[in-house]
Amino acid sequence: MEEQKNSSRRQFIGNAAALGAIGVAGFSGILSSCSSGYKPVDLATFLDKAPDGEPLRAGVIGCGGRGTGAAINFLNAGKDLTIHALADVFQDRIDRCRTQLKEKKGVEVDDANCFTGFDAFKRLLEADVNYIILATPPYFRPEHFQACVEARKNVFMEKPVAVDPGGARMIIAASKQAEAAGLSVVTGTQRRHARDYTSVYNQVKAGAIGDIVSANVYWNMGKLWHRNPQPGWTEMEGMLRDWVNWTWLSGDHIVEQHIHNIDVANWFAGKHPQEAVGVGSRLRRVSGDCYDNFSVDFVYDDKVHVHSMCRQINDCENNVSELVRGTKGYTNCSSTVWDTDGTIKFEFPYPIDDEGKPDRRGIMSPYDQEHIDLITIIRNGGQIVEAEETANTNLTAIMGRQAAYTGKKVTWDELMASDMKLGPDKIEMGPVDMEYMVPSAGTAPIE
Repeated sequence: MEEQKNSSRRQFIGNAAALGAIGVAGFSGILSSCSSGYKPVDLATFLDKAPDGEPLRAGVIGCGGRGTGAAINFLNAGKDLTIHALADVFQDRIDRCRTQLKEKKGVEVDDANCFTGFDAFKRLLEADVNYIILATPPYFRPEHFQACVEARKNVFMEKPVAVDPGGARMIIAASKQAEAAGLSVVTGTQRRHARDYTSVYNQVKAGAIGDIVSANVYWNMGKLWHRNPQPGWTEMEGMLRDWVNWTWLSGDHIVEQHIHNIDVANWFAGKHPQEAVGVGSRLRRVSGDCYDNFSVDFVYDDKVHVHSMCRQINDCENNVSELVRGTKGYTNCSSTVWDTDGTIKFEFPYPIDDEGKPDRRGIMSPYDQEHIDLITIIRNGGQIVEAEETANTNLTAIMGRQAAYTGKKVTWDELMASDMKLGPDKIEMGPVDMEYMVPSAGTAPIE
């Protein structure tokens, strides 16, 4: 397998000696893959807390559930960390975030550092902050990330990073600017910062399963959530509060949620697919214009096929997992590697609970770990920039979405040249000036 590398990762590896045992193996691409022989390699090692260093004052842009959760993960990561400023379109989200930060972490954010409105992110970037958490609906991510890079801020950026090809390309361009400016960026693809996943990844890169020949990735679950319009809400407010169900805001759930599993396929393969064919439909969703199921065949440049399936429908078979097969074995990516005959080659050593069973919850939460890793790199003068790699996975998910929406084969080259732009021309409270309908592949039968 040929693995893609970028300058930020090479720079990070070059600084590894100064960083101590942070688990450099967890950041993809430092072991040669497809070696002729295999013996288990060392587990990925990580710090439980970021080292002491310069105080970091975080600004949170997007104060909903994920933004508030990421703020708490940041505060869990070490010492001399504080949430200094908050920005959101809605005041009630800021109020709820402030309440949770005070109740759970004893952190209070001054009124003067709380900003509302569509331009709130600009005012936050002018505050005394040096670490930004981006957690708005994904539609806004490219503009916000570009502004953070121009303001010379280190960034934790939630996935997905865009909803259309133009937005993803904007992320890639800003990522290169961040690299040149010496900034660090970690994204919310937290499996890459999970101790079990990265340990299995290391085994695969050391040749445990040989050459990858196929993979299956799944996120099948029940209905997520929705918000019904309320009296007094404008059409824009209704969409923003129900954002996960609107493609222009979320990218649809193959992009917004299933990106995690697709990212594992790209990460382990060390590349992205070249084309996709897929199907999908809307059967049960009660708001918005998204599908509630997708099934996509991704084809990589060596004709390796990855089957991707995701669903958000109640009372169906659930499955959130990955399976990668190779010429010499297979793995679930999260804990275990098997030989072709089913013999276990490697198993992650989880702590044992009181009943004598492996306890997956006994290891560091990857949601905390990704902030520990980013803060450690910042404080030790290293650099990591994950944005471009995540944008490529984001584009992979968009390619699958468009293949299902259209019923056509969609290629990577077509995607990179696409001028598709989702969303209204103007972002303002009031009516939403755009047409939207549930996509339908193919044509009706000829009568």
